[in-house]
Amino acid sequence: MTQYDLVVIGSGPGGYVAAIHGAQSGLKTAIVERESTERLGGTCLLRGCIPTKALLHTADVAEEIRHSDAIGLVTDGVEVSMKKVHAYKSKVVKKNAGGVKYLMKKNDIDVHFGHGRLAGAGKVSVEAADGSTTTIETKNVILATGSRCRHLPFIAMDHDRVMDSDELLELQEIPDHLVVIGAGAVGMEFASVFLRYGSEVTVVEYLDRVLPAEDEEVSEAAAKSFSKQGMTLMTSSKVTDVSADDQGVKIVVEAVDGESSEEIQASHLLVAVGRAPVTEDIGAEDTGVEIDDQGVVAVDEFMRTGEPNVYAIGDITDSPWLAHVASKEGILAVDHICGKDPRPINYGLVPMCTYCSPEVASVGLTEAQAKEKGYDVQTGVFPFSASGKAAILNQTEGFVKIVSESKYDEILGLHIIGPKATELITEGTLAMELECTLAELLQTIHPHPTLAESVAEAAHAATGHAIHI
Repeated sequence: MTQYDLVVIGSGPGGYVAAIHGAQSGLKTAIVERESTERLGGTCLLRGCIPTKALLHTADVAEEIRHSDAIGLVTDGVEVSMKKVHAYKSKVVKKNAGGVKYLMKKNDIDVHFGHGRLAGAGKVSVEAADGSTTTIETKNVILATGSRCRHLPFIAMDHDRVMDSDELLELQEIPDHLVVIGAGAVGMEFASVFLRYGSEVTVVEYLDRVLPAEDEEVSEAAAKSFSKQGMTLMTSSKVTDVSADDQGVKIVVEAVDGESSEEIQASHLLVAVGRAPVTEDIGAEDTGVEIDDQGVVAVDEFMRTGEPNVYAIGDITDSPWLAHVASKEGILAVDHICGKDPRPINYGLVPMCTYCSPEVASVGLTEAQAKEKGYDVQTGVFPFSASGKAAILNQTEGFVKIVSESKYDEILGLHIIGPKATELITEGTLAMELECTLAELLQTIHPHPTLAESVAEAAHAATGHAIHI
């Protein structure tokens, strides 16, 4: 029997990155994956980040073609073929899943397909699809079992008219009228996709604004843009009843304050109310692994559980449930296993990205959070309408906002809504990781013409000396 130094249970962006880093660090490594199709990559690659961004890219291109006359291109319109969209999406997923499989082989990582469970000190059992079980021995285990779509107990998911994001991702038709419950990143991305595919779209959000985790100015700008595009937004609202048949879905929506109620007739309903950790059958019984009522595993700053030599990363822990966070946690856990004395993750500097149109991205504190913490806050905003590169791209909607404080000139947050926001946010993430000040950011030369100039322009605005506005 092979004696492993590390076994990783789960092959998502946390698990497979941990396995690769472990192997490259000299650990004899194996990875366990229960995906029935025997593909690696987890939710993010197979039914999350990657395929949804493929759908979003199609929507982006379709919208660009619709407005191509503004840049001198004459077209006869655009038609979305869901058959071809799914073929493109599947090709992207297949290529990426194949890439992960190749990386396992390249790094001499053994792959075991089946349901992995802790099976006592230094052991992991793997139950194959045929019910047979093998046990592998290891010095260390990293739990990276991920999450699944969260459902609402009063809504029956018929997987035809009433769906979660996994199911909507495979829908072979364009909905006539899509209602989305939840205005977070997942809900707004799918709403943005199908609005531009041609669906009527209604979004219902319990809180008082869309993208409620973002800076209030960004949420307000996003709501204005979505409404202008034709999306119906129902904030401070809740769904109280759902009934579906072959013809469609009836949804009762009430105001949170109870003062109004209405019934919506739709063709499809997406429940996008978050995700739930997959920890109910990982062999944690009779171990020191602590799991709370929500299924979340308790870990310390190095991702250690209460069971010796067992770590947990990604969506099963109480950290931001984002692919890039899981990957970083996997590397941290491996570095701790290898005795490298790693620095814990600063979760205050995790970039958040929503790939709707317009794109939204942020890192650090919002203006409201900075004020709540007692900072002497100063902000600077630069609109893309004043950007030469944004004008060239014919995408002048949105802005860059810097949140800073006056005492030490420290940058506290960067918030972007507009073209390539999810790419631009890295400038703020790196600047804040290096404790960059406004003065140092302004000392940095930004090339012209670029969208990145807008970050420097926002810094000028924060000092009270805006250049191009």
